[in-house]
Amino acid sequence: MKIFDRNAKILQKERAAQREDYHLAEYIKEEIGWRTADRVFDVKRTFKNAVELGAGRGYVSRHFLPDSVEKVTLCDTSQTHLDKAIIGDGVKYEKVVMDEENLDFPEDSVDLLVSSLALHWVNDLPGCFDRVMRCLKPDGVFLASVFGGGTLVELRQALQLAETERRGGVAPHVSPFTHVQDIGGLLTAAGFTLQTVDVEAVTVWFPSSWHVMRDVRALGEGNAALARPPHLSRELQFAAAALYDEMYGKDFPERGSRGVPATFQIINWVGWKPHPSQPAPLPRGSGEVSLKDLHRLEEITKQTHKIQLHTDDVNNTK
Repeated sequence: MKIFDRNAKILQKERAAQREDYHLAEYIKEEIGWRTADRVFDVKRTFKNAVELGAGRGYVSRHFLPDSVEKVTLCDTSQTHLDKAIIGDGVKYEKVVMDEENLDFPEDSVDLLVSSLALHWVNDLPGCFDRVMRCLKPDGVFLASVFGGGTLVELRQALQLAETERRGGVAPHVSPFTHVQDIGGLLTAAGFTLQTVDVEAVTVWFPSSWHVMRDVRALGEGNAALARPPHLSRELQFAAAALYDEMYGKDFPERGSRGVPATFQIINWVGWKPHPSQPAPLPRGSGEVSLKDLHRLEEITKQTHKIQLHTDDVNNTK
């Protein structure tokens, strides 16, 4: 199923990358890129061959250290973004123009694949997850983050109310996002083990809704849905701006200003390619306590048993 216009999205990203003031709007990508890299550091391993998919200006790779990642391949649809990408000191790197929908690496060749705020524009997420699984080595790690369904909920509601009032219906002015339950299902379907999925919300305050829409466009994150309307009339924009401020605006007396919030919901996940060394659940029937006895849990935990230790067991505890 085709939901997004990939050609339009590639053009949006390239135009954004060529803006001289692009760095003023990339704060959310810088913040989440750092948080994603920090999750990589939690894995106590040196990855010899890593890939950052949808790298942009290297929002994750710029934080890598040689003792964590020896080499990283940055992939993005925008050559301008790649030319401006930053990589951590001492880390070997390669830059490749590659569409996230057409990930192409040899099978069992990558130790770590990371992606920060890029995969929410992919039409075929199940296929993308399958291709990630194929290119990872056994016990390889897939660690990524995307915008979730709660992203820009304030802007979406203001636009819907304004359009309903003036036109009697709504059009998708904000692109659809995936939901946390979808990510868990995709990881399972692709065969990933030891999955971890979590959600966090980042709220950024802006002077007005006009500044929210300006920064979204400046990032190349404008609407790219195939069903998007051809344009957003100024009448509708003014009405939405007024509703946005009325519903969510807040005064800051200490600053002598007023602002509106914009919520960015971030879905993070980690999945591992199966390997015999990974922890596995105990065989069925090996449990010593039945679920029907859960109401007796406090009584059961107070029970004590004597265990006979042999000489070898004692020596091994020293």
